[in-house]
Amino acid sequence: MTTTRFAPSPTGYIHVGNLRTALMNFLIARKAGGTFILRIDDTDPERSKEAYVDAIKQDLEWLGLTWDRVERQSERFDRYAEAADKLREIGRFYEAFETPTELDLKRKKQLNMGKPPVYDRAALSLSDADKDALRAERGNGVWRFKLDQERIEWTDGILGDISIDAASVSDPVLIRGDGQVLYTIASVVDDTDMGVTHVVRGSDHVTNTATQIQIMAALGHGHPEFAHHSLLTGPQGEALSKRLGTLALRDLREAGVKPMALLSLMARLGSSDPVELRTDMAELIEGFDITRFGSAPTKFDAEDLYPLTARYLQTLPLAAVTTELDAIGVPADQQDTFWAVAKENITTLKDLEGWWILCRDGAEPLIADEDKDFIAEAMALLPEGPYDSESWGKWTAEVKEKTGRKGKGLFMPLRKAVTGMERGPDMSALLSLMQVVRARG
Repeated sequence: MTTTRFAPSPTGYIHVGNLRTALMNFLIARKAGGTFILRIDDTDPERSKEAYVDAIKQDLEWLGLTWDRVERQSERFDRYAEAADKLREIGRFYEAFETPTELDLKRKKQLNMGKPPVYDRAALSLSDADKDALRAERGNGVWRFKLDQERIEWTDGILGDISIDAASVSDPVLIRGDGQVLYTIASVVDDTDMGVTHVVRGSDHVTNTATQIQIMAALGHGHPEFAHHSLLTGPQGEALSKRLGTLALRDLREAGVKPMALLSLMARLGSSDPVELRTDMAELIEGFDITRFGSAPTKFDAEDLYPLTARYLQTLPLAAVTTELDAIGVPADQQDTFWAVAKENITTLKDLEGWWILCRDGAEPLIADEDKDFIAEAMALLPEGPYDSESWGKWTAEVKEKTGRKGKGLFMPLRKAVTGMERGPDMSALLSLMQVVRARG
């Protein structure tokens, strides 16, 4: 069975970059009728917060990215310890004691010599007595996985054939000196134990993938199918990482972005397919194809979400927005007409209130100097409300007959005087909703 996972760290709110990974894994699992696991990467007790776990679930639920089960890495330390013991038994795990300063000096020396800044495995030559002395002086060391220094190859679902020389990569640290288990080994153990068949993640993980393939093999396992999507940039190609704090999913939700607008964009962004609004998850699942995505950095502009949100809102029936209409005070008997008028002229549901205030309280007239006499004459012909769907037509016909104005010279000044705007909804429907026309004086 196809099994995928999304493994966020509960150290902050998830943002659009995280969403890209979550969505791709979700769509692969759902299209294949498989399993989608939400795996909470909470091995760091200092930074992991339960409030962020709850927030991650809320954001995924808002988007409709339902999971089949939740796993927590903090409940699996015994399994990580077993894997570490096995690596020690087969001679693939060793303790190293260099300080960060010492490692930095080694890297600088290697670079000056024109060599890749790879850990020199000095710790492998330490005797037991050396290790005891270093532990007494510095505390426990880190545990590094000893890579086989050969080429690591796999066919990536997005990048194609990948080949990485393990000799150009440092033996990865899997357990810190304080005992904290790091992502590299925890993810390996989880993916193999949970039967994960496909892993989609950012291209910044390619080297991690190479080392994890070797770790999996050392533990006696094959590896999932890997695909590494491109990283998002800002609209001008700038690093998005500096702006991610403003692109948290909860911030986009608060700004009025609708789930299907966000999902429609993220399910196609960076692929060879055009972005098209989808109005339900089934369409999104059916149309997803990981092989259509490219490796080039992908530009993301949050402003693109708002036209998609506007188009999505236009598809909604009245029943989907009655709560919002009730909240701003639209009478039940006017909601159908009001929604028909407003939905074509809003970007988010937050814009509804402005249109209702216009209908309820009227607008400050917008009258050009050359139209003052014309508007005064026209307003004298406008009866007091209430108005209906025929009021605009009857009024403008009478004004045309009395003043001789027609076309744009007739309708534009009247629209501006009534609504305070140069453009907007059909005036027949809008006037029927207006309780006050301030230009009447």
